[in-house]
Amino acid sequence: MAAGCELCEQPGGVPVASGLAWRVIRVADADFPAFYRVVWTAHVAEFTDLSPAERATCMDVVARVETVLRERLSPTKINLAAFGNMVPHLHWHVIARFDWDSHFPQPVWGTRQRDVAPAAASRLAVALDVLDAAVRSAVQAVGESA
Repeated sequence: MAAGCELCEQPGGVPVASGLAWRVIRVADADFPAFYRVVWTAHVAEFTDLSPAERATCMDVVARVETVLRERLSPTKINLAAFGNMVPHLHWHVIARFDWDSHFPQPVWGTRQRDVAPAAASRLAVALDVLDAAVRSAVQAVGESA
């Protein structure tokens, strides 16, 4: 843990699943309800700070979250990102994007393109609790390398 690190000190969203070396949270964002983060537990800034086995574990979790989003929601696109500019703690964004979402085709951090009605969460093919359960089930089998 690092003092002052938001992802060390707080869950960072709605807890969905965790292993020894990682956790998956759902970001509470009304515009992007299918926005998940895979957060590495140890405070490291860069992907290459991990050993090869840890990198494989991390990407396995990311891929499993992506797979669930694709299978359950049939989004227009999945966005993957590992910026960490604001919070230099390794985490991957896994975001289901839809051509109807408020910012599409802009990034979620870009300029709003439209208002969405009804609310984005109600437009998803499955309820968020069902989606969270599917993500939890998919990642629980990931081997631990930490």
